[in-house]
Amino acid sequence: MSQPRKFWMRWRVRVGYPVAILYWVLATPKPHWIAIGAVIAGLGLIIRAAASGQLRKNEELATSGIYSVTRNPLYLGSAILAAGFIVAGHSLWAGLLVAVYFCVFYYAVMRNEEEELRAKFGASFEKYAANVPLFFPNIFRGPKQPVDGAAPKVFSWAQYRRNREYKPLIGTIGAFAMVWFRMWFRTRYGF
Repeated sequence: MSQPRKFWMRWRVRVGYPVAILYWVLATPKPHWIAIGAVIAGLGLIIRAAASGQLRKNEELATSGIYSVTRNPLYLGSAILAAGFIVAGHSLWAGLLVAVYFCVFYYAVMRNEEEELRAKFGASFEKYAANVPLFFPNIFRGPKQPVDGAAPKVFSWAQYRRNREYKPLIGTIGAFAMVWFRMWFRTRYGF
């Protein structure tokens, strides 16, 4: 792993903990906002699951399925997941904090990962990158055939488990429990 990527990966996690604590303190959740946020977060989890069920990390370049409309579907799913927490928290300051954190760290991580993919897959990655957007999917273009001409990959539950994508699901359930607890705590103690 390159030095810049190590920096962003290491600090993404280290800064994430205080961001989560500040988010919790600043949040003013209400039941209907939690419910709406949970639906949005669920969409993010579905996108992450679809991507993870096709991704064979460090083995091959993923270019089919959801990877044919965005080069970073895992991070797109994470962004939608973060949006769910922004909505659930029902606080401008908590939402801005999460949004800034995500934009700063994840953009840098995406660019660093691209450098590694470019080094590993060369011309195949260049062709893929020229045809598929970095982050925001082109929903009007729709899915395309894999850039490398390979047969499209199908979703695999075994691959989903190998990529340990169940961890974000468990983490999201726990985090929404903490948002619900925050609502109860504010109602009970006024803070």
